[in-house]
Amino acid sequence: MKLKWGSAVALIVFTSAAHAQSSVTLYGVIDSGLFYQSANAANFQSKVNLGHVFQLKDGGIYSSIWGLKGSEDIGGGYRVNFKLQGAFNSSNGRTGLADVPGATAVFSQQTTIGMSGSFGAIDAGRQIVPMIYAMADTDVRSAQYFGSILTGWLGLNQAAGWQGLSTNGPVGALYDDNAIVYRSPKFYGASLALEYAPGGTAGQFQGGTRESAVLQYSNYGLNLAAVYYNGHDTNPFTQTGPSTIVTAPTTGLNNNQFYYLGAQYTFHDFSVSSSYSRARNPTNASGPRGFTLEMFSGGLGYKFSPSFKVTSGFYYLHDRNVGANHSAEYALGAEYSLTKRTLTYAQVGYVDNHGNMSQTITYGAPVPEGRSSTAAMIGIRHSF
Repeated sequence: MKLKWGSAVALIVFTSAAHAQSSVTLYGVIDSGLFYQSANAANFQSKVNLGHVFQLKDGGIYSSIWGLKGSEDIGGGYRVNFKLQGAFNSSNGRTGLADVPGATAVFSQQTTIGMSGSFGAIDAGRQIVPMIYAMADTDVRSAQYFGSILTGWLGLNQAAGWQGLSTNGPVGALYDDNAIVYRSPKFYGASLALEYAPGGTAGQFQGGTRESAVLQYSNYGLNLAAVYYNGHDTNPFTQTGPSTIVTAPTTGLNNNQFYYLGAQYTFHDFSVSSSYSRARNPTNASGPRGFTLEMFSGGLGYKFSPSFKVTSGFYYLHDRNVGANHSAEYALGAEYSLTKRTLTYAQVGYVDNHGNMSQTITYGAPVPEGRSSTAAMIGIRHSF
């Protein structure tokens, strides 16, 4: 009897220990607020001004999300990790954009499995590409959805003909399908991220492929980032009518190249950032090697207390081939943390577009080509 009880206790202890080595977490964020914009368009390529809008809008800071993530210790300092994450619109419950127009994507942002250890980490699947994290780390506005390096970069995509039908854009990428990403450990503040995404197209080895490299340094209050992104068969979808979507053939054409250099320095509670970007415009490749689109950015921020901070940013875009195509955006925001999980914010922005530029003030609220617009938003963001 003693032997049986001893065996049962040992089994329970062993099972508990094994279970404790793995974990699964359900998490999410809801971000919603009241939004006003003075000039609005039906889509990113429209020249028609539909007038003022006042609405309940998702994503004043970042999109609302929900997801599952987990990790299992397999011994020797190694872990197997997975992450499933999708965006949704808190004002109407719709899911985020997929890589194909009209497709439904429950987990529209990340569907990865991978391994981590002393070597760093490697993940495979659809995921947020390393360049976006690097840009956020070198922007005082942290690549937010409202007036930041993110909306400036989206402006470059719009200038290159992106219609916003899917997450495939002609300049860089926010998400990549089929991606394999390696992230190194930090070495004296320096780290490296490498991405390769095979296209999986029969008969075209380079068809739809993506590759990128990101070098970062973070130490003593200084963040530095250098980004290289290269893609084949980018922006394959064009809408020619209300319900007509044309898919371009996969040929392996190397038509998506983007370079970025950024820096941010924080001294005590004061932060300053600056960056320079250059991109190939697939619709107008007559400039030097086709790199006709440029972006300059600058930002200032101050943290008045651990709970309250104010940030500002300036984002200037221009086309080197067509001097009339340029855009300047200004953004100012204040954030106050009520608790560790709940944040309130107020933001205001102004964009001045010329030519065929249609840089937006906030993601998901198109501004007509060549028009100026003012926007403001107050909201709340809660994580769980």
